[in-house]
Amino acid sequence: MNKRPLYFDYAATTPVDERVIKVMVECLGFSGNFGNPASSSHAFGQQARQSVEHARRQVAELVGAQAEQIVWTSGATESNNLALKGVTQARGVSGGHIITSQIEHKAILDTAKQLQDAGIAVTYLVPDAEGLITPQAVSEAMREDTFLVSLMLVNNELGTVNDIPAIGQVVRDRDALFHVDAAQGAGKVAIDLARWPVDLMSFSAHKVYGPKGIGALYVGPRAQQRLQAQIHGGGHEGGLRSGTLATHQIAAMGAAFALAAALFDEEKATIVRLRERLLDQLLSISGIRVNGSPTQRIPHTLSLTFNEGEFNSAALSTSIAFSATSACNSASNAPSHVLLALGHDARSASRTIRLSLGRFTTEQDIDQAAHLIKTATASAPAFWATGP
Repeated sequence: MNKRPLYFDYAATTPVDERVIKVMVECLGFSGNFGNPASSSHAFGQQARQSVEHARRQVAELVGAQAEQIVWTSGATESNNLALKGVTQARGVSGGHIITSQIEHKAILDTAKQLQDAGIAVTYLVPDAEGLITPQAVSEAMREDTFLVSLMLVNNELGTVNDIPAIGQVVRDRDALFHVDAAQGAGKVAIDLARWPVDLMSFSAHKVYGPKGIGALYVGPRAQQRLQAQIHGGGHEGGLRSGTLATHQIAAMGAAFALAAALFDEEKATIVRLRERLLDQLLSISGIRVNGSPTQRIPHTLSLTFNEGEFNSAALSTSIAFSATSACNSASNAPSHVLLALGHDARSASRTIRLSLGRFTTEQDIDQAAHLIKTATASAPAFWATGP
């Protein structure tokens, strides 16, 4: 079997942690906790319900929320849809104004476009030169009829971190709701929803060493009566998201978030050290550029543009698993909308890679990746040195 490439695409997805797999497997099979959490009349259902509620508390604890404020979904994409469409439809009136940015995940941009087609005015804020959306930019874009602002905590391509508490205060002062896509932030940024002026926040398990297919939406007190369900059929999750709860996935998400809380400081310190080790070796490359704010960022995600010399990302991808754009864009070969919004042209966007580090990245991985990247970016040899 061919040797697998080095994995540097943790921002696209993470492997499920073995400790999480153990919790997940215990909810499968006849001897396991397989009951339907809605079957409250017998022990199988009651036990499953206990697991679901335990996981709800685990997710809430990582982000400073109350357990009853967490609604299970199939992932951050569904959470984003529920937040944007749910708030818009609950208003019961046409028109109105939403603010988002040009560098959001496609789950936000495509949903905003759909709402725009239905008659909602949408402002797409341009990031500053460091890839950040500033509180001032949000304040200037607010209108009398602005009812919702939706911005990400951590940008999936750049790793930049928006000042969500400051932006949230601007939004709250104008009585609009504030939704935050935190798929890339949970477990990497300290989130405190008990204090932050945020009304809705989206989470995903598979970015935090949990399984794919499960996520959550935090619904704060200001949003509870201003959100309309998108999936109907049984009134599960306080009427906000019907469907049989997937106990094994939910228990796994809870375990993954609890692990993230327990390992938070240690893991962050390790990733900072690994990132510095990588950059120490790469910054000697002529024409290299690190995209996004150098300070307001997570250490896990690096966007690097190689402006000079030869650069063949396709050749590099056989030995390193990285992203040439975000995974949500990878189905098309279009240049990254995030990089274009930052002022890149198509050429420099095509010479940009995203490297993202994670729990299982080693120093050896870093050193091997640095060597491979330096080799791939070395200028082509002179024609007389290439031999026959």
